[in-house]
Amino acid sequence: DAQTVCRDLLPHSEETQGEGIEPAESLWTSFADGRVRLRIDNSCPQTPITVHQMFKESLEKYGSLNALASKRNGKWEKITFSEYYYLSRKVAKSFLKLGLERFHSVAILGFNSPEWFISAVGAVFAGGIVTGIYTTNSPEACYHMVHDSKTDIMVVENQKQLDKIMQIWNRLPHLKAVVLYKDSIAERHPNLYTMEELLELGGDVSDSILDDIINSQKPNQCCVLIYTSGTTGKPKGAMLSHDNITWTSAHCSRAGGMQPAEVQQESIVSYLPLSHVAAQMYDLWTGIKWGEQVYFAEPDALKGSLINTLREVQPTSHMGVPRVWEKIMEKLQDASAQSGFMKKKMLSWAMSLSLERHLMGSNSSGLQQLWTRLADYLVLAKIRNALGLSSCQKHFCGAAPLNRETLDFFLGLNITLYEAYGMSETTGPHCLSGPFVYRQHSCGKPPPGCRVKLVDKDAEGNGEICFWGRTVFMGYLNMEDRTKETFDEEGWLHSGDLGKLDKDGFLYVTGRIKDLIITAGGENVPPIPIEDAVKKELPIISNAMVIGDKKKFLSMFLTLKSVLDPDTSDPTDILTEQARDFCQRSGSKATRVSEIVATRDQAIYRAIQEGIDRVNSTATNRVHCIQKWIVLPRDFSISGGELGPTMKLKRLAVLEKYRNEVDSFYKE
Repeated sequence: DAQTVCRDLLPHSEETQGEGIEPAESLWTSFADGRVRLRIDNSCPQTPITVHQMFKESLEKYGSLNALASKRNGKWEKITFSEYYYLSRKVAKSFLKLGLERFHSVAILGFNSPEWFISAVGAVFAGGIVTGIYTTNSPEACYHMVHDSKTDIMVVENQKQLDKIMQIWNRLPHLKAVVLYKDSIAERHPNLYTMEELLELGGDVSDSILDDIINSQKPNQCCVLIYTSGTTGKPKGAMLSHDNITWTSAHCSRAGGMQPAEVQQESIVSYLPLSHVAAQMYDLWTGIKWGEQVYFAEPDALKGSLINTLREVQPTSHMGVPRVWEKIMEKLQDASAQSGFMKKKMLSWAMSLSLERHLMGSNSSGLQQLWTRLADYLVLAKIRNALGLSSCQKHFCGAAPLNRETLDFFLGLNITLYEAYGMSETTGPHCLSGPFVYRQHSCGKPPPGCRVKLVDKDAEGNGEICFWGRTVFMGYLNMEDRTKETFDEEGWLHSGDLGKLDKDGFLYVTGRIKDLIITAGGENVPPIPIEDAVKKELPIISNAMVIGDKKKFLSMFLTLKSVLDPDTSDPTDILTEQARDFCQRSGSKATRVSEIVATRDQAIYRAIQEGIDRVNSTATNRVHCIQKWIVLPRDFSISGGELGPTMKLKRLAVLEKYRNEVDSFYKE
């Protein structure tokens, strides 16, 4: 039974915790200076190490290799691992000089850059905790994180971010200094420094002072804080230990097929928010562990410049959140819709061959394989090259569920998207797919040393996913009650996600428990499969959201695919090429969202109703049918408040924002 398993898993003596670690009684803590008992057992016996030990090991192997590359005035400037380590030490000394206290934070607010990485590593070397803050945060949201984490020093990218901090500085008793790393200082303030000034500050702090601090660090102490963007309530600070960072960097990345530089130096592009656990683990910490070369994208990467960086760099591995892969798909669909008849035909021929080969696996005939190779050579390879993915061997997707349409689209381009699954509380990935661990629509398996179990399973085998292993976090900072709620008596972390396991141990995530709709009749309805089905049936639909919690029937909000403003990434009123195609096929001349919504365009509304009827006809039962729907005047966006910073749908925020529309569905 689980208890015996857990007893066997728990370390029997202090020795198993690694040398020099003072034994900690508990598996969790809510104090920044707390220590936890590490989940070391026979399946993951590796000796725990600190971030500094990990960097030192890499320095010996990869010192002369290029580590970080950033564009300055149109040219790539690179620094080696030796320079990276030296600069991190220099910054650490300056942080000490500025008064960084043990287990207080250095908070970083800015787009991905060498300065972000060096400040993060320097903060850890100096005995502090690194806290990333989303660049989209309001001053109030910044205040909560900076105050909660006892931030002594803030590193900010530009004037725009500095302005936010200036508004709240007087309410932050711990904040001793702010460092600006991109812009020059427009107006001098006491305790405000440029990056150049910061690097010179610690000149009189000796190596031995820094080394004493480094050597006093233990793998079971906190070094990173990830604020979970929490779709509800105040963000919680998830505390990650040195062991969380170093063990996950080593073992989860290898499970995903990332190579050490002695085999092949991986090159990757860093562009997703580093305040989010996935990007911080994939770009920053794993990069140090395996000697990867990290290229920094431009700050407007997600507004369209990412593809230019990918074309220049041609990375060997690339990670995107589902929305990134969807955007690439939509761009290609738009380009295809605009191309001539022959080109369209060639592309659909090549893509259908490739998809079929992937779906059939090894069952395809020799002739089919020959045709597929030809199609790849003539058509698909050129598209991958245009996307900047011609050298890319591994394409990862994480942070939210990927829909079937996107997965199949990329299989059609001969690109397999490897899904990973985890949360801030599991240091990012706890289950991974990769070249050797792959099953369609699954997010893979836990790597050796990590475990997954399902509790409270229903008739179909769906249960709450629970985690055990060295990826599991220390606890939430200053939130003892929330920490206790997350762990059960045996120390398993409860995810709040629903999933099922197949006979070979592959995990399939089926939804969030709190997203589950429970109708007035007490029926459980998972919304995502219905939403995906509607989007697949109606290519004009960008977002679909099911409503019906505590209601008699289900209804749905729909938004239409519209062109994004290149500067702000906000949705405009102009329909995408693909949406306009749909309009023409349905017998409408509309080119704007407002035309369709204002006039309730008869042809489009009829086509949408027919699509929803088709989805309803395949529903499990009557309760799962969509009875009413409405098209909203604007697509969901981060600035509109409907999406979180990683493009996750914030269902409660949508219900609140469109409360009148919801009420209109259920008026008697």
